[in-house]
Amino acid sequence: MPQQTDTDAGFADLLEPYRRELQVHCYRMTGSYDEAEDLVQETFLKAWRSREAYEGRASMRTWLYRIATNTCLDHLRRHQRTPHPYERLPGMEHGKGEPPTRIEWLQPYPDELLADIPAEEAGPESQALSRETVELVFLAALQHLPPRQRAVLILRDVVGLPATETAGLLDLSTAPVNSALQRARPALREHLPAGRRTEWAPAAVPTREELVRHR
Repeated sequence: MPQQTDTDAGFADLLEPYRRELQVHCYRMTGSYDEAEDLVQETFLKAWRSREAYEGRASMRTWLYRIATNTCLDHLRRHQRTPHPYERLPGMEHGKGEPPTRIEWLQPYPDELLADIPAEEAGPESQALSRETVELVFLAALQHLPPRQRAVLILRDVVGLPATETAGLLDLSTAPVNSALQRARPALREHLPAGRRTEWAPAAVPTREELVRHR
């Protein structure tokens, strides 16, 4: 990295308050804490390299979410992986139910860091860091969604971004964003435990298109 000037160092200081939120975002996208650590570092490096192009037309938070989300999507394209059921072992009684799903890359969020995550409360930053959405049961359900659907659901229903802003982050129009969200929500609930399906409540306010569709 080139030697920093005072202005560059000041820009780096502007990024730092978003580290935890972006690290949690990358964790939800990948299901891996180790990968999330690397991806947030890559996000900050990309942001620093693009600092002269940042003109302040979008908020710093939105701009960083754009970089982080696309960094995660690129990573998931390079490392394609799908949850698979555990294989039944010959000669063993497994019962009549379906075998559980194996998600080899899934890692728990470190216990020592959970204390810093607020319970769900008002405010976008608190919602984006809510403890409920870093639990393994929620992370495991997310891993069943295709990466772009996963990104849309996280940005809309966890981070709480409006459809137009989410579309801008993903270089899409609002129609495919709303369509992806409508597919992702029931798919997520399908992979949540029965007791959690009714508890899951999206953070995002429904768009006009969503309201019309459900009339």
